[in-house]
Amino acid sequence: MDYRDQIRAFVPRTDQEENDKRIMLDLIARYPQNILLRDNEIAHITSSGIVVNESFTRVLFVHHNIYKTWAWTGGHADGGSDLLGVALREVMEETGETEIRPLSDEIISLDILPVHGHYKNGKYVSAHLHLNATYALVGDDSLPLRAKEDENSGAAWFRIDEIEKYSDESHMIPVYQKIFSRIPELYEK
Repeated sequence: MDYRDQIRAFVPRTDQEENDKRIMLDLIARYPQNILLRDNEIAHITSSGIVVNESFTRVLFVHHNIYKTWAWTGGHADGGSDLLGVALREVMEETGETEIRPLSDEIISLDILPVHGHYKNGKYVSAHLHLNATYALVGDDSLPLRAKEDENSGAAWFRIDEIEKYSDESHMIPVYQKIFSRIPELYEK
């Protein structure tokens, strides 16, 4: 399914998601030539995966070099329109985890995430927006992990009920908790 159709099919559950979906679809319509590319310095499509273990007690996070905190995996679409594929690819690249599967092929959360200006590879990247689609994924927490050193300094499993101890991005905690609250529904399907 085309990324635009996936975003259109997403059913918002909060005012935030209702607004973010509307804005995302508007930006997609305004910038069809480069909304999937980082060339769009205002906003571009990204995709994240919340990876939980089979018993839904732990979550897989990476320690991001730019943000200097533990967070979910994810990345830029970089021209690709298969956002679930982007989320799966990013998990494998950032953690080395190979035994992952989606709990659903549907988006579990839509969020417009602000990115502060920063340096990457010696080049300044201005503040912009990530138009982010998130997918719920399941991984094997017994397998070895590895960092992707140009992006993160570690990958590790943490107890879901302790993420506040590890994430220094207080604005992300409600996003993670929103997603965690929805995952049990996918196990029931």
